[in-house]
Amino acid sequence: MDDRRRLLALAAVVVATLLAVSGAAAASLPAGQALVVETADTGEELLRVPVEENTTVALEYTHSVEKTRVLDAYAVRDGELVMTRMEFQSYGWGLPARVNVTQENGSFVFDPEGSYDELYVKPGRIAGHELHVGEETYDLVALSDAESVRIYITERTLIDLARSMTRP
Repeated sequence: MDDRRRLLALAAVVVATLLAVSGAAAASLPAGQALVVETADTGEELLRVPVEENTTVALEYTHSVEKTRVLDAYAVRDGELVMTRMEFQSYGWGLPARVNVTQENGSFVFDPEGSYDELYVKPGRIAGHELHVGEETYDLVALSDAESVRIYITERTLIDLARSMTRP
């Protein structure tokens, strides 16, 4: 009888271990995508926002020299940020001067090429960088204390999903 009890106890340990391992594996399964903003120097996560394919992500700021609005718009596609639009109100340092632009509502507009795994941004207090994600707007300067940030798309896991459901 002792051998039978030992065998049952061993079987229970094996089953419990398999359940724990499969539960951990299931928790790490992809559950969509998220946009992440983290400090460029330490990697400290400042913001994690769920996003779907084609969600618009935009950086809006005031040009430091021209003192006019600039908007760089991207779409989330296959885990990357694909640049879809740039709007600016005047030509100045760092703004495209040799591209085919149209004018819309007093702004120059064009469709730039490029897709990015990550963006590095140095939010400025004078520039007033804002990050638009879908319908939400975040003050990138306040979020980062005007320090450089890295912005990228990552896979969300079931654990991320559960955490987001428990936050206020």
